[in-house]
Amino acid sequence: MERVYYVTTPIYYISGNPHIGHAYTTVVADVLARTARTSGESYFLTGVDEHGQKVANAAAAAGTSPQEWCDRLVPRWKSLFEAYNVRYDDFIRTTEPRHERVVQAVFERLRANGDIYMGTYEGWYCVNDETFWLESRLVEGRCPTCGREVQWLSEDAWFFRLSAYRDRLLEHFRAHPDWVRPRSVYNEMMAILEGGLEDLSISRQNFSWGIQIPGGGSVVYVWFDALLNYISAIGWTGNADSAADERFHRFWPARTQLVGKEIARFHTIIWPAVLWAIGERAPELVYAHGWITVDGQKIGKSLGNAVDAFALAERFGADAVRYFLLREAPFGSDFSYSEEKIAQRYNAELGNDLGNLVRRTLAMLAKYYGGAVPKPQDARVSEFGARFAALPARVRAHLLQLDFREALTATWELVTALNRRIDDEKPWALAKSENERDAAALRALMYDLCEGLRWLAMLLHPIMPERTAEIWRQLGLSTPVDGDWEQALQWGRFESGTVTKPGDAVFPRIEIPAPA
Repeated sequence: MERVYYVTTPIYYISGNPHIGHAYTTVVADVLARTARTSGESYFLTGVDEHGQKVANAAAAAGTSPQEWCDRLVPRWKSLFEAYNVRYDDFIRTTEPRHERVVQAVFERLRANGDIYMGTYEGWYCVNDETFWLESRLVEGRCPTCGREVQWLSEDAWFFRLSAYRDRLLEHFRAHPDWVRPRSVYNEMMAILEGGLEDLSISRQNFSWGIQIPGGGSVVYVWFDALLNYISAIGWTGNADSAADERFHRFWPARTQLVGKEIARFHTIIWPAVLWAIGERAPELVYAHGWITVDGQKIGKSLGNAVDAFALAERFGADAVRYFLLREAPFGSDFSYSEEKIAQRYNAELGNDLGNLVRRTLAMLAKYYGGAVPKPQDARVSEFGARFAALPARVRAHLLQLDFREALTATWELVTALNRRIDDEKPWALAKSENERDAAALRALMYDLCEGLRWLAMLLHPIMPERTAEIWRQLGLSTPVDGDWEQALQWGRFESGTVTKPGDAVFPRIEIPAPA
């Protein structure tokens, strides 16, 4: 059975409007899914977490019901992803019946297995993060993540026997040292495991906005409920003999699960333990990426410094922002954001390097050959192409290893080489010559420039899908820009005689305001 490349974003907590941090994670998942599609099948899941006390409080403050509150916000999240050219396969909401059925079925399975038990919970709870904390983890009596006040809770609750899985978790971490990335997060989770685990309270009695526990009396703890979206969306039944479960195992275990580093503990300690308890495997990779920061602080709704992702896409174009997010720093690291940084990278790399390459090439092609791609008659075509024969495999490997900066650096080797050939070979001088050797050299050069742009459009498509589709259109191509790389990215496949269709600048220059 051929496995599907299954990639997920964290399920976003719908307590307010989305910001650039949410766009960042979702764009990364989109890049992975698009890259996987260049040689196989992928499935990309995102969605929203709608339960919990924080949502109930926000709805009450707005004078509406929790369900109405969520229904009002979901279109905003979907429109953000559309604005950033994200093409997901499924968008799940935790209020959907398909999810509720799975959560209740998992709860019953754990109860039947003896993996949960009834006890009494007493401890500190952060409503903002919907998280329980040991007193030793508090910072000056406040939540260590968001800095808000915590409240003391004491109630009867169902507990998941997380402590029983500590040894298996340690064994899994040691046997698979790359299953949690980056290494700093892996080390942090190992330190938690080595310090010991307590059982996890997975029910709440003091409010009702959540999935009811079979038999009534309380609701499922929002984080336990939320984690199960990754399997409810792809049809988990727990019945190995069912056709639905056969489909489920085409997807599971997930190839890559993306999360912010602040929720790594849920996804790398609690999540695999729950999966093992119901007889399923842990995901192959959990990548806990870094934060976008402003003035050294993480961007977030709760901190009041969220960046308007819609406004950014409007000003720079969504693809340019996608490029910046993946080019600015190694994935996994924190990095600082400013509009000036985006504008500088946009003008230098997208506008000057790539945009001008497209503009100059198509303008010269129109002037020298009426816009039609010439037929090369020179061995230098294959010599130049041979230099980059391994580039598609390098770029694809970097992308699927989440080394996005390295993938773009490798791709820019071709951008630089093409620009250098224009400067070195001076096509304007070759065009004035009446020497047949110069005429052949010009045909070879112009063919290589066009073929190089075709390659660049395909290689950059996962990262900038809308702008590369425009380059593809200007090149006069009708085949899919997101086609099979192995078949399409062989030098010399650009059909001579293809008539190009120059248009507006692909990346028009942006003015950077002078410092005040």
